[in-house]
Amino acid sequence: MEQAQRYSARLLALEIAAILVALLFLVPFYFVLVNSVKSFGDLMRNAAGWPEAFRFDNYAKVWEIMRFPRAFMNSLWITVLSNAGLVVISAMAAYRILRRPHLLNRVLFVLFIAAMVIPFQSIMIPLVKVASEVGLMDSRLGLIICYFGFGVSLNLFLYHGFMKSIPREIEESAVVDGCTPYGVFWRIVFPLLKPMTITVLLLNSLWIWNDFLLPSLVLHDAGLRTIPLQTYSFFGQYTKQWDLALAGLVMGVTPMVVFFLMMQKYIIAGISAGAVKG
Repeated sequence: MEQAQRYSARLLALEIAAILVALLFLVPFYFVLVNSVKSFGDLMRNAAGWPEAFRFDNYAKVWEIMRFPRAFMNSLWITVLSNAGLVVISAMAAYRILRRPHLLNRVLFVLFIAAMVIPFQSIMIPLVKVASEVGLMDSRLGLIICYFGFGVSLNLFLYHGFMKSIPREIEESAVVDGCTPYGVFWRIVFPLLKPMTITVLLLNSLWIWNDFLLPSLVLHDAGLRTIPLQTYSFFGQYTKQWDLALAGLVMGVTPMVVFFLMMQKYIIAGISAGAVKG
């Protein structure tokens, strides 16, 4: 009984400590959210306090100044098309490498995995040079193609691990019934990849939507700016107007936060199912 009480007290102490740490990490979010609905004078008087009056017109001003709908659509199209291409390319490549394990495919798989550890900063200059020569600069399509190259390695690795759990007997039965190789993949295998596909979509969306460095290298036209680029430009112009600057930051991150909260239940199951298997 005494041991149970000591364990309960220790567990209670750990829970309290975890709550305090969580609250500590939430403090910056509190400051951003609360100060985004204050007037500039109210913010300067007491940045940590509750607003004297909620100024939601800050968001209306930022909506117009940032041209938020255009930046949102740019980010949306780039994210959706990049995700579609990455899912198709990575899933098909992983299936081929796994089901045809000859020397060339094994070497290709090793090269894809090795590419995951190359820092992006080390290939920025060659990337810009090659993209300029083939006409990919200042183009949404060019940026999407760049995302294909940078994202396929991780996606292929995740799909490859997940496909090991799919019995080959299912595919063999489909072949006996007259299904073509493409039919086996799209009608049998790909629907079974749904948990991993959702995980891949979530991870890619968080990466592409919030990415700043690659779009800043490829997109120079102000009309092509994504939300991170537009937020950076807006924040640079309105650094001293913290009420508007913070409202712009909230608007920039809100779409992806909502998407993550809607899809988070799939990510753990998908990654666990896609873990490396013997």
